[in-house]
Amino acid sequence: MMNAAGEVKPDKAYPVLLNLLGPGLKGLSFAALTAAIVASLAGKANSIATIFTLDLYNKYMEKGASEEKQVRIGRYTILVSMAIAVLVAPQLQKLEQGFQFIQEFTGLISPGVVAIFLLGFFWKRATANAALVAALATIPLGIMFKKWMPDVPFLDQMGYVFLLLVALMVVISLADPKSKNNPKAMEVDTSMFKTSQPFAIGALLVIGVLAALYIVFW
Repeated sequence: MMNAAGEVKPDKAYPVLLNLLGPGLKGLSFAALTAAIVASLAGKANSIATIFTLDLYNKYMEKGASEEKQVRIGRYTILVSMAIAVLVAPQLQKLEQGFQFIQEFTGLISPGVVAIFLLGFFWKRATANAALVAALATIPLGIMFKKWMPDVPFLDQMGYVFLLLVALMVVISLADPKSKNNPKAMEVDTSMFKTSQPFAIGALLVIGVLAALYIVFW
């Protein structure tokens, strides 16, 4: 969207779209947006409490804490994290695009997470050292691409970082002779990924519709 000064404001697109809808559809769309935000917020709060309580508090601060105390610590963690979020949120309005900032920030971590999970699940020779290197390298590589290739869209930068991390993990894993008979390799049952014929047909139809929409409106 473009304001009176002629500046493009992409974050205004959704409010303008809502105003183009009728009373019923406008309320339905706003309710859907609210439900998505609440669900996302609940998931993030649960993750923050779980990670802090189990991976930090229970291991390094008070080992063997009772379940009742862990639940209480998790609640306190959520309250503190929400207070931090309330303080930080107003600062996002200073950004040109708040949503894009959030996506770019998480995009520094996502390529490494995806590379580690994909190779860890589907390649038996992937090693723990390769995963550790990928986890440590994902943020520096993302910052380097953002600095050296500022004109490249951040989604493309994420793709490049992902490919580099996969290549790095492959090289490190192949260089380790123990990876040939890795006792910690995950055994994936391929039958788990089999789908019924109606599901496959429906998935193909959905993919076809999405591809058509991209082709028409790209």
